[in-house]
Amino acid sequence: MDGLAQLTFVVQGALGRVAAAHEISVVQARLLGILRERRPSIKDLASFLQLDKSSVTGLVDRAQDRGLVQRTPSASDGRSVHVAITARGRELIDRVAAAFERQVADLVIDLTPAQQRRLSVSATAIVAADAQRRGIDIFEIDPAL
Repeated sequence: MDGLAQLTFVVQGALGRVAAAHEISVVQARLLGILRERRPSIKDLASFLQLDKSSVTGLVDRAQDRGLVQRTPSASDGRSVHVAITARGRELIDRVAAAFERQVADLVIDLTPAQQRRLSVSATAIVAADAQRRGIDIFEIDPAL
């Protein structure tokens, strides 16, 4: 377990450096990453990000001020809004994701291809199980995106 904890520090450090280089926070990078494939409500974003709704509202406000996201009214609930990534936000998160992918590739360069595959499969299983326990379908993608 200590190795897994240490790995999270290494990966978070890499994400932090990449996000900072692109002038966004790690949480903003996570927000934009979520929005690449879905248009969730603020409530759903709070669940994805494991933050309270008021924190997510502020996060979305700041991202909207930068032209990275936009709010759209919910068709099913007049009190709710959905958050969508803008073209500017998508271009930014695509650059962040590519840089982060290079960082991760550097982290696993000393592993054999088989070890890299096992690590990827294990990490995906852990993430999927956690999301399922929290009621999140990580494989659900908005077909309109």
